[in-house]
Amino acid sequence: MNLTIFLFVIFPVLAIGLVCLQIFLSRCESRWLGLILPFISFGFSLIVVLGIGTYGMELGDLIVMILLTLLIANIPTFLLMAIYAGCREMLRRKKSIERMSIQDLE
Repeated sequence: MNLTIFLFVIFPVLAIGLVCLQIFLSRCESRWLGLILPFISFGFSLIVVLGIGTYGMELGDLIVMILLTLLIANIPTFLLMAIYAGCREMLRRKKSIERMSIQDLE
């Protein structure tokens, strides 16, 4: 019961909240605010990779496991960076349109 509540209620609400927060931070004037959540997400992915023990694995298997873990653990980082890039592009276009309209008025 508790796991189903988490999976279907709490987790989606947290995910939507983080996406909304990322959109808000990415639209701020300072570009650094929008990079806070992707940096935190990347830091967590590095912690996950550092948590991988060798467990008697061969070097080739260990490298493959580290690379796959990095790829999977950075999916939220990629999504947050895509939101950041999209919001910053919209801001850039808006500013260029404002500049063009100011030049047209002169």
